[in-house]
Amino acid sequence: MNNKKDEYYIKNSDTVFDAIVIGSGISGGWAAKEFTERGFKTLMIERGRIVEHQKDYIGENIAPWQQPLRTRVDNLLVNEQHKIQKQCYAFKDATKHFFGNDKDLPYTTSKGTQFSWIRANQLGGKSLLWHRQSYRWGPYDFIANKTDGHGNDWPIRYPDIATWYSHVERHAGISGSRENLPNLPDSEFLPPFELNGPEKALQKQFSALYPERPMIIGRAAHLTEPTELQVSQGRMQCKARNECQAGCSFGAYFSTQSSTLPAAAATNNLHIAANSVVHSLIYDESSNRVKGVRVIDNDDLSQREYFAKVVFVCASTLGSTQILLNSTSKRFPNGIGNSSGVLGHYLMDHNYNAGGTGDLAGFEDEFYSGRRPTGVYMPNFNYKPDNKRGFLRGYALSGRAYREDWKSMQRSDGIGVDFKNKLRRPGKWKFGLWAQGEMLPRYENQVNLHTNLKDKWGIPQLNINCQFSENERAMMHDAANQVEVMLTAAGLTNIKTEVTNEAPGLAIHEVGTARMGRDPKTSYLNGYNQSHDVPNLFVTDGASFCSSAVQNPSLTFMALTARAVDYAAKELQQKRL
Repeated sequence: MNNKKDEYYIKNSDTVFDAIVIGSGISGGWAAKEFTERGFKTLMIERGRIVEHQKDYIGENIAPWQQPLRTRVDNLLVNEQHKIQKQCYAFKDATKHFFGNDKDLPYTTSKGTQFSWIRANQLGGKSLLWHRQSYRWGPYDFIANKTDGHGNDWPIRYPDIATWYSHVERHAGISGSRENLPNLPDSEFLPPFELNGPEKALQKQFSALYPERPMIIGRAAHLTEPTELQVSQGRMQCKARNECQAGCSFGAYFSTQSSTLPAAAATNNLHIAANSVVHSLIYDESSNRVKGVRVIDNDDLSQREYFAKVVFVCASTLGSTQILLNSTSKRFPNGIGNSSGVLGHYLMDHNYNAGGTGDLAGFEDEFYSGRRPTGVYMPNFNYKPDNKRGFLRGYALSGRAYREDWKSMQRSDGIGVDFKNKLRRPGKWKFGLWAQGEMLPRYENQVNLHTNLKDKWGIPQLNINCQFSENERAMMHDAANQVEVMLTAAGLTNIKTEVTNEAPGLAIHEVGTARMGRDPKTSYLNGYNQSHDVPNLFVTDGASFCSSAVQNPSLTFMALTARAVDYAAKELQQKRL
């Protein structure tokens, strides 16, 4: 794409495109790929700057000791521009340029709410920064709302999406092991990363002690053995550097830049309008269709419009909701397609507020090489309802076994040559598990447009009101307790568990706010991510979710998007949109 970039990047255009895709992250990249490969002229709109694969990974391959503050970023400029973003685990000196500028991206929170909105406004979006954990949802996840009565029933079931999981997995490349688990369906796998020695031993112990709680290798969007298709895209085998958020010139992990964007560009059906902040959608009441998109230039604040036959909103859960709420008309005064009134409600994020570690005796002759970009995973073992548990839904556990090194021993006692020699030797083995819990969909967890405050583009700021409930807190206490019980049973010592009280947001797994459903009175989208009210409007990012499950959501974003494009393409061909 780089050699022909002038043919792809546009600013002003009178073309009526077949499809407009708002956003270029995981969902937007897939929407563009699927539309262009079907022959549809497609415009991708991205509010941020252009990031070119390889060329713009300016933090890649810079060793920690070559960075001014050894990867840390803590100065007045960062504190002013990245006060919120710097809370993210991936925010470092080598990655800070991929995060949004908080000063330019204000939002408000309601009283009692603390919510950290992590943003990556550039071509590729958060696909450059995600943690690449990739899990299918299972049959239980799509019926959980119906089973316990919290949230609306999903309009789809696992068989509706299974073939689309396979479709995106074969292209993206997902490493993992076949386990045949009822609550975690297998993917189309590349070979898994290997467990280290202590993890293999603990896997056997847990299997004997808790056969209903299998511990497996984490499933990740990394090319352990690239296929011919992936090699043809210029992608190569993962080198286990675990520096992914700085960008990967090997294309070894899935991102828009490494995978979906070059596939879309190869069709010659793709155009990209970067630095184009979407203000709102252009709605035509006479035809009940979205005609196009209003944008504001990121640099000079000039206004322009783009037009298309169908619009896919893939700007992230909160970003998409802000656009939809700001798209008002006589028919839809509270946001386009919002006759149900649910737009903005039922916001969810995952709950990472519990976990524990312990010391693992033995294995002094064991070590490992490389920096494996995934850990171990224990799927949700609370997926079946149980009134005795004291909370609804469940949690997964993830973790790893590791040997202490100089970083973990730098605060230990010592001085002189003996201390230096100690730092050169690996320390004791430790093992930890941390929870990733489901959040119930609740109406009061919502976002709305601020009545007075606007950003520099003149767009009303988003106001967020979102808190964990007693159900989520009880779940985390149970997770900490279960981790302690399991580590004790496995023979670990010096076990330390904790339950924290972090607010939603930093999991960066926001979903809900424009949920799917069968009933137009209680949902925003139908089972194909299509607006109930406006037929040529689709939302395929996390906003469309009815529940959060416990699995990382990105693989489901991909599958839902590919499925929705397939449906929309057929509707376009039949002239029903």
